[in-house]
Amino acid sequence: MKTYVSILRGINVSGKNLIKINSLKEMYEGLGFLNVKSYIQSGNVVFQSAGINLEELELLISDEILNRFTFNVPVFVREVSELKDILARNPFLKETEEDISKLHLTFLSKAPEKQHVESIGNSSYLPDKYFIVERTVYLFCPNGYGKTKLNNNFFENKLKVKATTRNLRTLMELVKLGDMHLSNDVAG
Repeated sequence: MKTYVSILRGINVSGKNLIKINSLKEMYEGLGFLNVKSYIQSGNVVFQSAGINLEELELLISDEILNRFTFNVPVFVREVSELKDILARNPFLKETEEDISKLHLTFLSKAPEKQHVESIGNSSYLPDKYFIVERTVYLFCPNGYGKTKLNNNFFENKLKVKATTRNLRTLMELVKLGDMHLSNDVAG
């Protein structure tokens, strides 16, 4: 069994794409996932499953949301171990030690093509800063994420991939939930 975190884009936001968390949990369990836990009301779910590839998990969850709730939701799945690595590599924590309440991570559906990354690489969006590493964008938004131009739509349009963003604290909590699953596996 592997422990995963799925991040759903655009559910329970501004009264749109509403899914009750209990219904979401039941859906995940109906897909055969184990130890399903959700964190806050915005589509963050930790679960365990036999090892199938991430793209298959994303498609399976996305298709089931479409079937059950009749709307299309981009789904981003990462193993807890990968999320730990992503958090550990955060350049804003390593080099500049920025206020973590101003840090966010944008998850991309796939690594963007080099020419798309280069097309935004020379532009300045100060005071906001970003680093793109594979399928993750590290963001520092000193005036808050709500005021940045570096939002999901920006990265989707510029990089030609799907994107969703979470603040650093949320991701740290998701890793903690995932670690609880892993420690229970070792103990049990």
